Amino acid sequence: MTDKSVQILLTNDDGIRSPGLWAAAEALSEIGYVHVVAPREQFSGAGRSLPTSSDGIIQTQEILVNNQTWKVHAVGGTPAQAVLHAILEILPRPPDLVVAGINFGENVGSGVTISGTVGATLEAASYGVPSMAISLETDIRHHYSYSDDVDFSAARYFAAYFGRLILHNRFPADVDVLKVEIPCDATRETPWVVTRLSRRRYFEPTTPERLSWEAPAKVGYRLGDDLDQDPPGTDVYALSVQRMVAVTPLSIDLTSRVDLGDFEKLLRSSI
Repeated sequence: MTDKSVQILLTNDDGIRSPGLWAAAEALSEIGYVHVVAPREQFSGAGRSLPTSSDGIIQTQEILVNNQTWKVHAVGGTPAQAVLHAILEILPRPPDLVVAGINFGENVGSGVTISGTVGATLEAASYGVPSMAISLETDIRHHYSYSDDVDFSAARYFAAYFGRLILHNRFPADVDVLKVEIPCDATRETPWVVTRLSRRRYFEPTTPERLSWEAPAKVGYRLGDDLDQDPPGTDVYALSVQRMVAVTPLSIDLTSRVDLGDFEKLLRSSI
């Protein structure tokens, strides 16, 4: 039975109409009351950005999903801005859990700072709210689509599974976000493993194709080579080689984990 006293904020970076968002909404509604506040449009790659060009308009909509009507809020802004509007204006009180996803496409390696999915959870974490970014490995051609060819059933299961774990456990002080990556061939029985973030650039940028710099063009991306060469223990290795669910604890503290005294000595020794 759903405990409606548990308040869950659900957002994404694929937009309010994304099937991945609604797969997560159905799953999370089993464990708490789900408030859906998501960008009005597709906003992948936004990171934690708060652009001044966003209009901030909030539209209340009713969306029918599997014969259930949801009252949702579409925000004119990035995923991080959707979180801010939700906490500051929409929700009756701060949420107990923030979930971003289920994303069309994996968010692994050094590219997590680009991810709007991860950016939304970092914004929530800055408010001290436990957060989860959950993504499903998909073919690149599906990244900006709402394709019916993508099966979210396993990711739906793990969204609820890890949502319960976060709500029922107090994480260490340096764990602010749980990043969960689901292989495209995963089932409910697929094992999961705790990983560290790979330093690899998983998606490599590609040069724009154009005849003149005056012509509009965008930097593209492709899957990197030799992913199976990533060291064991990383999110890339778990996802790409082991075909396991990769669970990575993230911190909003980006300070390098070195001895700061030794590092200062190194800097001063060169003066």
